Amino acid sequence: MRLLFCSMLAAAAIAAPACAIVNRMSGLSEARQIQAVGQPADAVILSIWDTGITLNDDPVVGLSVRVEPSDRPAYEARIEKSVVSRVHIPQVQPGCRVRVFVDPKNPARVALGLYDLRR
Repeated sequence: MRLLFCSMLAAAAIAAPACAIVNRMSGLSEARQIQAVGQPADAVILSIWDTGITLNDDPVVGLSVRVEPSDRPAYEARIEKSVVSRVHIPQVQPGCRVRVFVDPKNPARVALGLYDLRR
């Protein structure tokens, strides 16, 4: 029993740093922080680029967007890393409208809200 517990502890210690690397490479933790406190807004994709990173076979992309908040003028922002499901890639091409979340304390921090894609 003690050996099993020690093995589980060792596995958790090995996996913890890997999670930090995944979040740093994918931008997931920052996106989740922004989505938790962010204000929703519509945005238009201006450009998309490949970061060369994949997470569970889904690409991590960078995006340039024009954010169109309801309470202030539109502005451009960059989303350096965002995991996009392969099935959603056609919906995040230049000219497409998407839902984003804007950090109320720093409007330059924007996260993609893929589960509420706009047409």
